[in-house]
Parts: sequence; structure tokens; C-alpha cells
Amino acid sequence: MKNVINILNELKDKGLIKDYAIGGAIAALRWVEPFFTRDLDVFIKLCEKEKNIIVLTPIYEYLKNKGYDEWIGQWLVIEAIPVEFIPAEGLSREALENAIEVEYEGVLTKVMKPEYLIALFLKASRPKDKIKIQMLLEQAKVDIAELKEILNRYNLTKEFKPFEKNE
Repeated sequence: MKNVINILNELKDKGLIKDYAIGGAIAALRWVEPFFTRDLDVFIKLCEKEKNIIVLTPIYEYLKNKGYDEWIGQWLVIEAIPVEFIPAEGLSREALENAIEVEYEGVLTKVMKPEYLIALFLKASRPKDKIKIQMLLEQAKVDIAELKEILNRYNLTKEFKPFEKNE
């Protein structure tokens, strides 16, 4: 994982992305007890768009030139870890912008806060996401007031109702 974070930081340093934050299950692992996950979700803020078109080609070309050209479905394998680059828009962009900086094995990276992870998991609403929401509510220090503000902004209050008994 440390090597992947180094590559992500390199993408930022080279100006191929403006910023990034780790989201998804790997980010949830920052806040809860370990569970199995197979991939790394990296939400990215691009440096620029071409006429409102999201272009990831420069990122993939750069990584291909570094020897990372194996794909498993939508994931590019970097240092034996399947990585998905997700352009951040709306809720995920706000989550990226409010991510916290953490150190992983001596390397700095950014990880989404539990309040945003809960909102993103609610939006996806898969059975495995509901389990992660439950884990975050039980194990992480979730700022419920902040969470409710986020849910209000993105019209997810109704989706959160089944979890309110567990706050």
C-alpha cells in the first residue's frame, strides 16, 4: 500500500492530478476494525478538463510508462493492488476537499472522513455498503451534526433513517 500511496503522491507532484483522497472500504478501514476488501478507490480532482470532458488518459499513460499496464476489470493494478481512479464530483468532491491527512508507513496521504464515507455509502446503497455504514456508526467517532448537514445537502436524509437508531 505504501508504494501505491507514493505513486499517487507522484501523480500529484507531476501535475497529472490536482488532489486525491482515498475513499471506499480502504478509507473505512482507517476508522473501523479490519475487514476484507480487494481494491483501492482513489477519488481524484483533475488539474483541468477538456471542454467539460473528463480525460484520464494522461494518468493512465504515465502509469503505463512506469510499467503499470495490467487491468482487472475497471481496476489498474499498481504494486499488486487493484486501483480505481474516480473523478470527484458533487458529494465525492466535497469529501475529497475535506479529507484528512494521515501518515501510512511514513508516507502522507489523504483519507475521507467517516461522515463523508457514510454519505457516499448511502448513495451507493449496496448491501456491503450498509454493513460499512453500521461499522462506522458503531466504531468511529462520527460527528452526527456534521453527518446530518452533509445528508441534508445531498438529499440523503431519508436513506439514513434506518440507521438512526444506531447513532
